[in-house]
Amino acid sequence: MIANTTLFSNALKTNVNINFFIPTPEGQEQITDSAVQQKYNYEKGLPVVYLLHGAFGNYNSWLRFSCVERYAQKYGCVLVMASAENSFYHDMSRGNSYYTFFSKELPALVQSILPVSRRREDTYIAGFSMGGYGSWYIALNNPQNYCKAASLSGALDVPLLYELNKSGKDNHPIEWENIFGNPENLRGSSSDLLALYDKNADASALPALYQSCGTEDALLGMNRGIRDELAKRGANLVYEESAGGHDWDFWDSNIRRVLAWMFGK
Repeated sequence: MIANTTLFSNALKTNVNINFFIPTPEGQEQITDSAVQQKYNYEKGLPVVYLLHGAFGNYNSWLRFSCVERYAQKYGCVLVMASAENSFYHDMSRGNSYYTFFSKELPALVQSILPVSRRREDTYIAGFSMGGYGSWYIALNNPQNYCKAASLSGALDVPLLYELNKSGKDNHPIEWENIFGNPENLRGSSSDLLALYDKNADASALPALYQSCGTEDALLGMNRGIRDELAKRGANLVYEESAGGHDWDFWDSNIRRVLAWMFGK
């Protein structure tokens, strides 16, 4: 079942649209009473996956361009999707407080109105491109809340992305100063995922990480660089490459792999 609601956000000071997917027995062609009890135990609470969109996307992106609803039905998990503009899921220096919304307000809202588990081991986050960065940024800042975080074609090295943009090698119109304040100081800051990873004294307490990128994607070199740095740190990371570009053909195929990795099936 897909539901859309509009609610007022205290963090954003405006009304926000949120899409939910809630798996139901009606989504299965064949189902038994025992399967219903085991897979759709609403009283116990279903696992939940927060899905983040990329730059220039919104809360509809996943449902419009992928088959994630069908994939989530298989695993009996709730999906949550909301919009973040082009904020990189930050509390913007000059703009909205999207990090606060996604990391605090949205989960509290979801737990209060949907039949989801509150347990860390049942809570996941994933995203593509800007949302791939956002999923790791939120999870590494809140390791007590997420057991796994996935990035598909993630813009994971924000300091490098800024340097490419400044040099003209990347022409995406990101409002760097509005998001980060002084983007010249991104390397080693709290917005740098490697610095954020290193800040955690106990790496074993961090969420498991998944990273994928297409071999024809312009962000492939960046992803390989982050992979190599995390390998040096002994991170709990699954890394996959396959044919594909920075597009929905790749993300639709890979979200299936992500859900299989999340739920071990």
